Amino acid sequence: MTLDARKQNVLLAIIQDYIATAEPVGSRTIARKYKLGVSPATIRNEMADLEELGYIEQPHTSAGRIPSGMGYRYYVDRLMKRGELSGEEEKLVLNSYLTKVQDIGQVLRRTGQLLSQITNYTAVVLTNHYGKGKFRHIQLVHLNPTQAMMIVVTDAGAVHHQIIEIPESIRPADLETISSVLNQKMQGMSLENIRLTLVKEIYFELAKQKHILNMAMDLIQESLATDGGEKIYLGGVFNILDQPEFHSIEKVKTLLSLLEQEAKLAEIMVGVIDTGGVTAKIGDEIENDQMKGCSMVMAGYSAGGKALGGIGLIGPTRMDYAKAFTVVEYMTRNLSLVMERLLRGRGS
Repeated sequence: MTLDARKQNVLLAIIQDYIATAEPVGSRTIARKYKLGVSPATIRNEMADLEELGYIEQPHTSAGRIPSGMGYRYYVDRLMKRGELSGEEEKLVLNSYLTKVQDIGQVLRRTGQLLSQITNYTAVVLTNHYGKGKFRHIQLVHLNPTQAMMIVVTDAGAVHHQIIEIPESIRPADLETISSVLNQKMQGMSLENIRLTLVKEIYFELAKQKHILNMAMDLIQESLATDGGEKIYLGGVFNILDQPEFHSIEKVKTLLSLLEQEAKLAEIMVGVIDTGGVTAKIGDEIENDQMKGCSMVMAGYSAGGKALGGIGLIGPTRMDYAKAFTVVEYMTRNLSLVMERLLRGRGS
């Protein structure tokens, strides 16, 4: 259905404001901030029509409105105007690829890192190339006086997580210390490189937290042992924790569980990246309960006319689609050029 110009303007104002603030939007806010040339009463009438048509909805606890999945889809298909990367962002991408052009694995990992760095969302890179993972990062997150979450990320971008029980005497600062020591001592190491002498050194330094350290080491070794033959590289996994929609631990656990299942992520992406151009799957369009409340913006990359894989961004349905589309399109174009040069250099 095509909306008239005034309804389009009201819907656009609601979406832009909600993306920026994560707060439900009222008619007075629209009248004050967006200068539509009509009264708050008229805006309220338009909002009532938009809600009846299914483009916006009202959270139970608020008098304001938020976009629905249908509203976001209308915005992406008809109202959204793509922007441009800043000069600094373009320079960051080009310089990163110039310094990482000798190894395909490095290029793909760096792509995920750049996507997440520029957008503050979680990035996914699907590839047909495989590589043995190494330990990259662990973060211990204090949930409550008796529980913490361990999140391990490998060098290939795979993420593994686990909820653990902790003594009430453990403070958030203690968890930060454990994370810091493990990251410092073990970054870049494969399962085969974690030697007994290194483990002894870590245990000596963290003797007071031996119980937690045992569980952390178990998860790290389990992550590395199952990290061969990766098809998915992830970037910015911890960006999820910064989104207001994912302050619920249950939501975080659910999404992290999906990020551990590469086959499911690949399945979501494969059907889209072959269509050409940048595509969005919004909310329920993803058809995966673990992605409830999320959207993905994706595109395929290629070399010599041959599809090699895809890149994408995972964020809340409130994600900044205009920015995401711009970044994914730019990264896809440059990644395709870099991959073509690499594969040509290898005689592929």
